[in-house]
Amino acid sequence: MHKLFIYMFLILSITLMANDKEIHWAKDFKSGMAQAKKENKPVLFVYSRHTCKYCVILEKTTFSDKKVIENVNKDFVSIIAYSDDNDAMPRELYRPGTPTIWFLMPSGQPMYQQDRNFPIMGAVNEEYFMNLLNIVKKDFEKRKSNKKAKK
Repeated sequence: MHKLFIYMFLILSITLMANDKEIHWAKDFKSGMAQAKKENKPVLFVYSRHTCKYCVILEKTTFSDKKVIENVNKDFVSIIAYSDDNDAMPRELYRPGTPTIWFLMPSGQPMYQQDRNFPIMGAVNEEYFMNLLNIVKKDFEKRKSNKKAKK
């Protein structure tokens, strides 16, 4: 019985460690937004394509970086939609070209963007992306504080 307990503990530990080796993507846009509202977290939304050179680069570099994975999984709800899978996404977030990166409030309102009407386009490196994550986290916390102060 003791050996069984140790074996189960080891399997659970390995499983938990393996889960932190990739970004936890929501099943789809609708369920991801529901999760963001429930957990009151900002959303990282990526519009991508499996056959897009820069999408593949983004996934194999930035989205595989340990610090990026750790920060995204801790502080964001992550959603990815693939154009070549015909994944559903709001029309107002569509932009020609991939990868397209949006940061959204749990309500779906765009947050930090280079211009309020445009997302971040293209593959960005890990350092730049970590800076974006920090800016968005600070902006989100500020908005939460302002919302609480108004109540």
